[in-house]
Amino acid sequence: MNAPPAAATTFWTRLEDGRAQCDVCPHFCKLREGQRGLCAVRANEGGRIVLTAYGRSSGFCVDPIEKKPLNHFLPGTSVLSFGTAGCNLACRFCQNWEISKSRRDEALSETAPPAAVAEAARALGCRSVAFTYNDPVIFLEYAADTAQECRRLGVKSVAVTGGFVNDAPRVQLFRHMDAANVDLKSFSDAFYARVCGGRLQPVLDTLVYLKRRTGVWLEVTTLLIPGENDGDDEIAAMTRWAFDQLGPDVPWHFTAFHPDWKMVHLRPTPAATLRRARDIARRSGLRHVYTGNVRDRQGSSTFCAACGTVLIGRDGYRLSSWGLAEGGRCDACGAVCPGVFETRPGHADTEPRRVSLAAAGHGVAP
Repeated sequence: MNAPPAAATTFWTRLEDGRAQCDVCPHFCKLREGQRGLCAVRANEGGRIVLTAYGRSSGFCVDPIEKKPLNHFLPGTSVLSFGTAGCNLACRFCQNWEISKSRRDEALSETAPPAAVAEAARALGCRSVAFTYNDPVIFLEYAADTAQECRRLGVKSVAVTGGFVNDAPRVQLFRHMDAANVDLKSFSDAFYARVCGGRLQPVLDTLVYLKRRTGVWLEVTTLLIPGENDGDDEIAAMTRWAFDQLGPDVPWHFTAFHPDWKMVHLRPTPAATLRRARDIARRSGLRHVYTGNVRDRQGSSTFCAACGTVLIGRDGYRLSSWGLAEGGRCDACGAVCPGVFETRPGHADTEPRRVSLAAAGHGVAP
């Protein structure tokens, strides 16, 4: 593979001792010549911070949008998903650790300029592109440029992110996004420090910023880990905060943990834990709460908050019923369901499938 050159970046500071400080995320990595930050893809080259992963992907997949998970954003449509390598958090439970924990460029298997990604998404019938698998915060220049190319072709852009980002880069990244799913990994700063190598407050700041200061469609995911972040008191405090700061209509996804990477000693999350969390969140006032990574028709379907009618029935990633009229209104009572909906549901493949854009002739190089 002929890798593209590293890309110049904006968010960095030259320090008096000759190092360059990356200002993208709250780690503020201070790097000498040749060093890479914790994320592994932002580096000091020639006394400046560059993005070494620009235009390079760890692979592409056509997914149902519900897999991101997004249940109120173009349901039933396909999304072209991709990421790079590295991450700015160090979650011990990471389910994409082969990608997000990689510090080697060999993980970047395809060269894919922004315009080629957007064109491939349209050719593959995807209504959107998702920056996922690792975190678009660390490749924000690449994500932003790709999102602009997508917008030019009428393709939407989705950020799947941990939200661990500083103020100015946050604005730059999300001004180009149409939707975001933010992982709120816990409501405990101690958990973030011990398990994720980060802090809670910047993530909360991202959630409030997205909800109050942008038009980006927002959904939130919390992976519940047995004995770590699944206590009733924590879930209640987190969802009360969400009601107060984000309002009742932000969809919330409680998803099941399975043992992975450095937390293989723990048991998988029981389905009963997810149902309990859903009940707590609904008592806190949240109207659209979902369970994920388990087969649960009740917990995966969308209901009218006004009359209780099933608006979007789901069985796994398959839509089993549709009760929305034009404008996202309930067929039964006319109440508006919050979200970004088309008049009729899409017809996406219900199972993810890997794709090689180079093999498919979409203008990228292996």
